[in-house]
Amino acid sequence: MPKVAIMMGSPNDREQLEGGIHLLEEFGVEHEVNVLSAHRNPNQVAEYVDKAEDRGIQVFICAAGLAAHLAGAVAARSTLPV
Repeated sequence: MPKVAIMMGSPNDREQLEGGIHLLEEFGVEHEVNVLSAHRNPNQVAEYVDKAEDRGIQVFICAAGLAAHLAGAVAARSTLPV
């Protein structure tokens, strides 16, 4: 099974992702959930993405509220699907 990285820009975004997280759990898909802001923590986002493949990540799911730059920041650093 692919390992999925679920990333959100703020804890406030989690509610929007709960349904997807529940489905991943229901189907036994290994995943990790992180709060990382492309605006407030760009270096942490870069480090997390750069090391993702070493952790077995095969796909990213990104969500952010008002300014959704997180997915673009992730895609700019990885060839994995975002």
